[in-house]
Amino acid sequence: MRLLKSRYLPLVAFATCVFAAGCGEVNSTIDKAQACLEAPKIVADLGARISKLTDDPQAMDKALDDASAKLNDLADKAANTTLKEASDDLAKTLGGIDVKNVNDAVDAAQKVGTDTAAYLEKIAKACS
Repeated sequence: MRLLKSRYLPLVAFATCVFAAGCGEVNSTIDKAQACLEAPKIVADLGARISKLTDDPQAMDKALDDASAKLNDLADKAANTTLKEASDDLAKTLGGIDVKNVNDAVDAAQKVGTDTAAYLEKIAKACS
């Protein structure tokens, strides 16, 4: 009996590795419902941060980069094509905004407001 168990141990180990690898792929994507919840949250968090940073250009630039990274991550994981493309587009826009001074910060806040509104409209359509 002991010999029988030891013969199947490599097979069990192999099956476990294959199963674990398969599960890793499933977890690397998120479903539409989860993406529909995460996308507006990222935008809302950015809006809240930006409204407080109009007189701190460096902090605003970092907030934009952080939101861009989160949207890129969401785009990479989103299983829905529309959500993926919209998140990717907004991430590129946010990553391309360069805030060097207070005037740039004010302009950036206005641009973010306009672009995130359009993004949320796309997300709402894709999520309904």
